Amino acid sequence: MKVYLVRHGETDWNKARKLQGQTDIPLNDYGVELAEITAKALKDVKFDYVFSSPLIRAIQTANIIKNNDALENKLDDRLKEIHFGIFEGDHIPTFEETRINPIWNFEFDTENYIPAEGVESFEDMHARTEALVEEALLPLEEEYNNVLIVGHGCMNRCIINRYLGTPLKDFWDVKLDNCAVSVLDISNGRITVEEPGKKYYERPDSNLDTDTVLSIYG
Repeated sequence: MKVYLVRHGETDWNKARKLQGQTDIPLNDYGVELAEITAKALKDVKFDYVFSSPLIRAIQTANIIKNNDALENKLDDRLKEIHFGIFEGDHIPTFEETRINPIWNFEFDTENYIPAEGVESFEDMHARTEALVEEALLPLEEEYNNVLIVGHGCMNRCIINRYLGTPLKDFWDVKLDNCAVSVLDISNGRITVEEPGKKYYERPDSNLDTDTVLSIYG
């Protein structure tokens, strides 16, 4: 069974470099365009099953990519982005002088990240994504050939990094732009990552620098 793990398309908060987390922000026009480009690239893949985060930006992306209105999206809260609590809507800290912001470690020193009260930890995020894989994804192997999962930058990495064996300190090494597609293979209950983070477009010049950590999650 092949699993196509996709990050949602761009939103206005992605473009503005705001912490998005579980705040329900829709795709912007460019995000819809990215999803359409990705759908065209995957048009020969017949999806048998679709999982989606219940956040609107993921649902919109899934609806465009799956190319089959009759195929139901299975919404699962475990696919939501990591929760930033009171920091959602803030601009992403970038420079050394913002190190006082606890989100700075989330980006640049993940091993030493201690979430503020009401903010989700990496440990909790890993626990819920692992539960999803074990309880909802692996049992599909004998029934389906191609499964689409649409989620988020941090959430998707929790799944990918587990099967790449990536340590927490290198959590952000896999680059996942908006609508990046990672392909996983499931054979006899064993998961391998065949391709992490492929995108099917070139981003035009804009104020969003996707070569930095600033755009890697949300």
